[in-house]
Amino acid sequence: MTSYLLLAASYAFAAAVQPGPLQAYLISQTMINGWRRTVPATFAPIISDIPIVLLVLLVLTHVPPSFINVIRLAGGIYLLYLAFQALQSYRAYSHLRESPPRMVYQTIWKAVVVNLLNPNPYLGWALIMGPLFLKAWSDSPSYGIGVIVLFYATMILATAAIIALFSGARSLGPRVARGLVGVSAAALLVFGLYQLWAGLTALMSGPTHAG
Repeated sequence: MTSYLLLAASYAFAAAVQPGPLQAYLISQTMINGWRRTVPATFAPIISDIPIVLLVLLVLTHVPPSFINVIRLAGGIYLLYLAFQALQSYRAYSHLRESPPRMVYQTIWKAVVVNLLNPNPYLGWALIMGPLFLKAWSDSPSYGIGVIVLFYATMILATAAIIALFSGARSLGPRVARGLVGVSAAALLVFGLYQLWAGLTALMSGPTHAG
């Protein structure tokens, strides 16, 4: 179970600190409205991911086990791509500017919309979290539940920490956030290599060990 939880937490941390639409929105809201009004929006991924998770798991539970291993390989490649992007972001990271007034969202529901329109949750659940959850659940339902709980708990806490950093000091926040991006690049690299190893091992071991 430890490996499942470690992978879920690592990916959640990496996803939370990666520069993207939702993070840019949360940072801009922190700069404009302060952390107290922004922190509730860290729960937006839980709401927006409900239809995403249901759709992805519905598809994944109706395909052969060997196909899950192929998805693992695709997920590993995708994670290596994200690691490369994170490295690029780390090298060129700069203070995110505030959104113009017409783009400022005031409620958690607007954050949900931002995340629903972001392709990363769909890719993340289809290629990484979906197969990981199904594998953990097949070993024990409690493992699967633990993966989900730790994934979102880590994401919420990491996102809240970023909000606190940018709220506390603009000069300190971007530098620390850049460091977190560097850490996430390393986590994505390790996680991606593991996904490739797990997928190849399962495919080569035969049908009885697939999935």
